[in-house]
Amino acid sequence: MIEVNNLTKNYGENNAIEGLSFKIEKGEIVGFLGPNGAGKTTTMKILTGSMAPTSGQVKISGVDVFEEPIKAKSHIGYLPETPPLYMDMKVQDYLAYVASLRGVTKDLKADYINEALEHLDLKSVRGRMIGHLSKGFKQRVGVAQAIVSKPDVLILDEPTVGLDPTQVAHFRELLAELKGKHTIILSTHILPEVQASCEKVIIINSGKIVAQDTLVGLSEKTSKGMLRVQIKVKRVKENALSAIDHFSFVEMSKVIQNQIHLDLKGGEESLENISSHIVESGMGLLEMNVSTEKLEDIFIELTNSRSKNSSLNHEGVKL
Repeated sequence: MIEVNNLTKNYGENNAIEGLSFKIEKGEIVGFLGPNGAGKTTTMKILTGSMAPTSGQVKISGVDVFEEPIKAKSHIGYLPETPPLYMDMKVQDYLAYVASLRGVTKDLKADYINEALEHLDLKSVRGRMIGHLSKGFKQRVGVAQAIVSKPDVLILDEPTVGLDPTQVAHFRELLAELKGKHTIILSTHILPEVQASCEKVIIINSGKIVAQDTLVGLSEKTSKGMLRVQIKVKRVKENALSAIDHFSFVEMSKVIQNQIHLDLKGGEESLENISSHIVESGMGLLEMNVSTEKLEDIFIELTNSRSKNSSLNHEGVKL
């Protein structure tokens, strides 16, 4: 897991980040978002031990990054915004080199390298010089070096830059495979990537956290935070539908054939109450889809102006 407590980095009189605190549990994939200059890259460098903070503490898998840096780094796979590639090395040789640096034993190295090549669809170029590869392939080699040692924690800074749509889709599949096996921070400007891959997000602006919550929770807390829910049931029962209208958190209800359309207040608790009611009523819950406010709209609302007194500026829901 990742634990960050009161992290601050000053450059002279300027604060790059100030008082960041968050916790990411084992196996979670969390999107780390912010506008240009918000402090994302500075935070990534500190988390990986590449940069010392002015104050604060970071623990990776229970190890203090600054007191035991070598031990902490053994738990981390890092893809910086510019992949750390050696252009005059072949892909397979480079991954072998990285695996050795990270302490992968000889009996496991070949298997780990093959798995990384397989995950990133790099087997066809394993013997080619990195400098001769396209930008997309270089980016994939960068991701491969981050996962080749099977670290507990993956910190990925703009991992899909330079990838075509097919490669982006493969990367999403890779994240789905890695979920639960690794704790992952995904820092990106591509908000649909976060919405597709992450259940939780941390948003920073001007060096401070302005929100940390699930996507559903963020949608509820913003000014447009109504949840639109589509529920497919096996059979419609009029008495059960009438009862739904009496829930205080139901703003609108509509039935089209065997689908119930609802606008809800109250976020995840409301969803739980509705799903329980559907099941207990005997209508046969087949499917429930939730349409939250778009992450792009939430992001703009929270980062557009520091003077806005959004409730999220003052309440950080722990991850």
